[in-house]
Amino acid sequence: MASEPIRDPSKDDLLTPENSALIIIDYQPVQVNSIASMDRQLLVNNIVGVAKIGLAYGLPIVHSTVNVKTGLNQPPIVQLRRVLKEVPTYDRTSINSWEDVEFVEAVKETGRKKLIMTALWTEACLTFPALDAIREGYEVYVVVDAVGGTSEAAHEAALRRIEQAGGKMISWAQMLCELQRDWARKETVPAMMNLFIEIGGTAGLQFASELLED
Repeated sequence: MASEPIRDPSKDDLLTPENSALIIIDYQPVQVNSIASMDRQLLVNNIVGVAKIGLAYGLPIVHSTVNVKTGLNQPPIVQLRRVLKEVPTYDRTSINSWEDVEFVEAVKETGRKKLIMTALWTEACLTFPALDAIREGYEVYVVVDAVGGTSEAAHEAALRRIEQAGGKMISWAQMLCELQRDWARKETVPAMMNLFIEIGGTAGLQFASELLED
């Protein structure tokens, strides 16, 4: 069976490389080491994978840190810095990045209304800008397996609050599949397969093998 013609990617209701931007906030050593809602190494693996997905599909990326310039906090974890070395970082003092002028200007400059958001912690540095962005008419998509909180309860309560405000919950795998969407987009198929294997480990390898057999 033939696919229907690929929809206008800039107007599609689903995520596409042409209508989405990726937001990455506060993946710094102190924040990562305080996460208790999921395995920390898995969290690092997943956020690095999300960043690689963003780069592979050419998404505008807005990367923010907190209190690096003041000396009160450290730069992002080295695994993420290696991937985002060409992406500028907007440092701020506000817990809520949406209260930082440079950050909001950077988001607006992307020209995208669909924001794929990741941050540590879920209960603060993700929730606050997500709620503000939704109030200003943005669609917010939270990559739930690449964010974390100081407890499972705090993390889950924060996700529910965002969802109640209209935010949408996705996983890194859903993000990857949604951006790809059609095997006819051949230029990004190799990257998709490699990312499934790299991020997904054994499960990703199995998935990729099954696709190749088809």
